[in-house]
Order: sequence, then structure tokens, then C-alpha cells
Amino acid sequence: MALAQTYKGDALTLEQGWHMPDRGTVGIAFLIVTESALFTIFVVAYLVYIGKSLNGPMPKDVLDLPIVATICLLSSSITVVFAEHALKKGHLGAFKLWWIATIALGLEFLTATGIEWHKLIYKDHLTIRTNLFGTTYYSLVGLHASHVIVGMVFLLLVMGVTFAGFPIQTQFRRVRFLSWYWHFVDAVWVVVFTVVYVVGR
Repeated sequence: MALAQTYKGDALTLEQGWHMPDRGTVGIAFLIVTESALFTIFVVAYLVYIGKSLNGPMPKDVLDLPIVATICLLSSSITVVFAEHALKKGHLGAFKLWWIATIALGLEFLTATGIEWHKLIYKDHLTIRTNLFGTTYYSLVGLHASHVIVGMVFLLLVMGVTFAGFPIQTQFRRVRFLSWYWHFVDAVWVVVFTVVYVVGR
């Protein structure tokens, strides 16, 4: 009898101490893992085809280091953390300020990417069909830019509903998930920058 009671007590303790993982956390984790696998494929393809183009232009001839754009994007990971912490503490004014700063830095990065692509296409005559370099470059950098755009859409959506008076404090969990996604986008850029603008040149 004592053994049975002990077993029941252990089972009750286990049942009380174990909880289903948060669905949102699991969802964003699986999203990041899936997207990481996708980026890995594109990065490997870029590395495999480095130097295989039969005609120009070549990376060293047309690519400039996007230092300012990189600083802006990586800085946006810092501002989004400040925004998240401000919201957690209920400081709505500070949250808005840091959130706007994050958006501004993201927009600067996208603007710099657009300027770079304009130069490559119209001045250097590098398109996605020019050579293997053009194909892999636009595929990899474009994939990353598309993820930045998706993140920017959600950042702008949060800003819009916040300034419209929606109590964004009640959605802290979702803001945190968006922050995680933004960190992922920034981390991927470190890899893309290294592969394309450092190793690839």
C-alpha cells in the first residue's frame, strides 16, 4: 500500500510539474530552424559556384563592402531589444521610440540594398542571368532582403496599431516573437555578408 501511495504521489508531482510547451514558442522555433535550413542551401550553392563564372563581371570588380548598411541592420537588433524591455516594463513612450528606431534602421538597410542593386544592374550590367555569380548573388542576397521586408511589414504593423491606440502591452508575447525573428534576420546577414562580401571577393 505504501508503495502504491508513493507511486501515485510521484505521478501527481510529475503531472503538476510538467506543462505543454508554449505553441507560439514552438512555432517560431520551428520557423527559424526551417528558414536556417533554407539559407544553408543558398549559402552552400554560393560557395560551390564561387569563381565558376565563365564571363564577367566578377565579385571583386563590382561589389563594395556595405559597411554602413551592415552597421544599421545589426544596430537594429539592439534597438528592438530596448523596445522589448521597455514594453515589458510598461514604458510605452520608450517602446515607441525604440521601435521607430528599429524600423528606421531596417529601412536604411533596405534602401542601401536597393541602391547597390541599381548600381549593379544599370552601371555594372550584372543581372540574375548574366553569369553564375549574378544568379547566386541575387538569389542569396535577395532571399535575405525578402526576409527583411517581411520583418519590416510586421514592425510597421505593430507601430501602426500602437499609435492607433491599441493596448500593445497585452501582446508582449507576440512582440517578443517578432523580436526573435528580427534577431534571426540579423544573424543570417552576418553569414551572408561574410560569404558574399568577404570570402566571395
